Amino acid sequence: MHGVVADTHSLVWYLVDPARLSAAAGAALDGAVNAGETIYVSSISLVELVYLVEKGRLPQTVVDRLQAALNAPDAEISVVPLDQELAWYVGRVSRASVPDLLDRVIAATALRFNLPLVTRDAKIRSSGIATVW
Repeated sequence: MHGVVADTHSLVWYLVDPARLSAAAGAALDGAVNAGETIYVSSISLVELVYLVEKGRLPQTVVDRLQAALNAPDAEISVVPLDQELAWYVGRVSRASVPDLLDRVIAATALRFNLPLVTRDAKIRSSGIATVW
């Protein structure tokens, strides 16, 4: 498996406001796509996006744009399901370093597939997980 894993905010910014990404994060995401690789996103990020829209913190257009990207015939983004194997990888992400459960699932996704995680989250970046920001 080649490509990168995007955390929730990186994915949102990539889709609707790329200027908010750091130069390295934008290059990692664009680089994966330009190389014919995939941007992977944890299914927990989709749940988080629905929740953020429900709370009014993000517009519905974010979810709509993601759905369109996922359903495109040449989809560059792929969802990684939260399955039994991934659940065990969550235990490899230190709760002391990354206390938020959703962030641990996202970090575990990158760890499971040995891919860099595009994230601005300082706790994840200092946890030992390979990251780009």
